[in-house]
Amino acid sequence: MSDDQQQMSEASAVYLRFREIFGGVPARSRRAKRRDERDPSASQPFGKGRDPHGLGDVVDSLATQLGWTSSLAQSDLLAGWRELAGEETAKHAIPEGITDGVLTVRCESTAWATQLRIMRSDLLATIADRFPQADIQSIRFQGPDAPSWKRGPRSIPGRGPRDTYG
Repeated sequence: MSDDQQQMSEASAVYLRFREIFGGVPARSRRAKRRDERDPSASQPFGKGRDPHGLGDVVDSLATQLGWTSSLAQSDLLAGWRELAGEETAKHAIPEGITDGVLTVRCESTAWATQLRIMRSDLLATIADRFPQADIQSIRFQGPDAPSWKRGPRSIPGRGPRDTYG
């Protein structure tokens, strides 16, 4: 062999070097790579993971992913107040809403509001047991609406419309 044949050409040396670095397999398409990476049992019609999921499971998974579990539990609590508080109590006390973890309940009379204030700890324990995702910290019982000159829950004390002196 001559010196020229013993020495590789520069193109052959580059080719061999690239083959060493990148491997000897020819480039494959993405589809071929995905086909090789797939689990062979996954393509079978009755294989593992191919069973249909129930609609309830899918909706629960979606609600958890989107962070809706707390608001859904709160709406379930408001809808299930009759079973939670009891038939007789539900006739005289109606939940109005939930704000910052406080359940507001409007009572028919001040006597019912007082009685429910006494039962507050039992109601909170029942709510925590049946609706743990609702995150209810306290219950506020309000008596019937009485006429008032206040213009909201956070009014400023001072001179008002009844102040005629002056």
